[in-house]
Amino acid sequence: MNGSPLRVRLAGPADADGIAAVHIQSWRETYSGLISDRFTDAEALEMRRRMWASILAREPPPGVIAVAVRGRRVVGFAFAGASDHPDATKGIPAARPLHLYSIYLLADEHGTGTGSALLQEVLGDRPAQLWVVSTNHRARAFYERHGFSTDDATLDDPDLDGVVEVRMVR
Repeated sequence: MNGSPLRVRLAGPADADGIAAVHIQSWRETYSGLISDRFTDAEALEMRRRMWASILAREPPPGVIAVAVRGRRVVGFAFAGASDHPDATKGIPAARPLHLYSIYLLADEHGTGTGSALLQEVLGDRPAQLWVVSTNHRARAFYERHGFSTDDATLDDPDLDGVVEVRMVR
């Protein structure tokens, strides 16, 4: 992390490349050895660029997408929206109408308040649900500090080679 102040703002189409870079790098930093390298290689980066460009070009947007920026570099992002999408339900009825689809930040940003600022920007204090890798203890503790707790929903996510995820709600 550099000495630049943190700015959290709503994302726009010009942020697609920065969001994709954080998405892939944070997965490398968090899930190395847990998921296949195919999720973090150059092809995955290009796929994420296209995905985020498409999402950020939608009118109206599919939810609230925020970026955390230091200087001119995106260092984190978060995305929350309606829980009626298959990525939110994963075949299990939704527990809340609002879903946190993603919140990722670079490892250098852990413990700086960046994650809390992003969460506040996209969810505020509203009830919501999310899925988290069961063994990601740092993330689970973060969500617990923000009022989330696990419910009884778990799944072996076939999209992530069977990684076990648990649902958290508040």
